[in-house]
Amino acid sequence: MVFLAITPGGLAESIRLAEGQEPVWCGADAISEGEFDTLTGNNVTRFSYALGEAGRAQIADAVATIKEHHPGQRVWVEDV
Repeated sequence: MVFLAITPGGLAESIRLAEGQEPVWCGADAISEGEFDTLTGNNVTRFSYALGEAGRAQIADAVATIKEHHPGQRVWVEDV
């Protein structure tokens, strides 16, 4: 499974649940670039754009990108 975190809190929870074993993706507004650069061993990918104010179409595009990188895996999306 793959997690898509939208908020900073959702990202922290996703990282905890993934335990470094599952991929976690997030929007640019879920974690700063500086904080992202310090993450190690958490299998986190950060989009270059924000998702906090995204509509359904932009979330769908993010999920499609994730599916390209993780075909056949279920994607869990944080609902805020």
